[in-house]
Amino acid sequence: MEYIVEKIGMSRTITVPSKPVTLLRVLDAKVCEVNEDAAIVAYKSGKKMNKSIEGQQKKYNLSSEFNRFVTLEVANTEAGDLDLTPLAEAKVVKATFTTKGRGFTGAMKRWNFSGGPAAHGHRFGRLTGSIGQKEWPGRVMKGKKMPGQYGNTQNSVKNEIISFDAENKIIAVVGSVSGANGSLGRVKVAR
Repeated sequence: MEYIVEKIGMSRTITVPSKPVTLLRVLDAKVCEVNEDAAIVAYKSGKKMNKSIEGQQKKYNLSSEFNRFVTLEVANTEAGDLDLTPLAEAKVVKATFTTKGRGFTGAMKRWNFSGGPAAHGHRFGRLTGSIGQKEWPGRVMKGKKMPGQYGNTQNSVKNEIISFDAENKIIAVVGSVSGANGSLGRVKVAR
């Protein structure tokens, strides 16, 4: 079973020894249509309206606040409110979020290279250093650690659930989850 969640932030338990936890809020969602393998789910989002979204809302008799549609694996057998009972029984979840994007970065930030000496007369600085070989193979090998796009990729992590507050729809999972606070992601109940 999958759910759309918002990352609230991190905290820690008050037990001894304490454990770092990430708090995730399950968004209000409505199941619009159920197929054999997946279901179309609508949830609340700050997305701007357009005619295609209005058409979907009219088709499924939804209010204007439900303006984002995704295909998820759900426990529901018919349309209506999203069923949260699998989360109450779950022990482990797989959280998929987009990591923080850091843009085009150099090799020192991206790959933790040490850089060159900072003494007088050196021009190495924050450069990558030598990247090629001699006459053979005479090219840069694939997968070489070089400057480039860092972050803004999807990352999945399995986390153990410590608690689930059904009233406020908040999951507390052990450890960290990728992405910035307030970012949206998916949580899947792991088997």
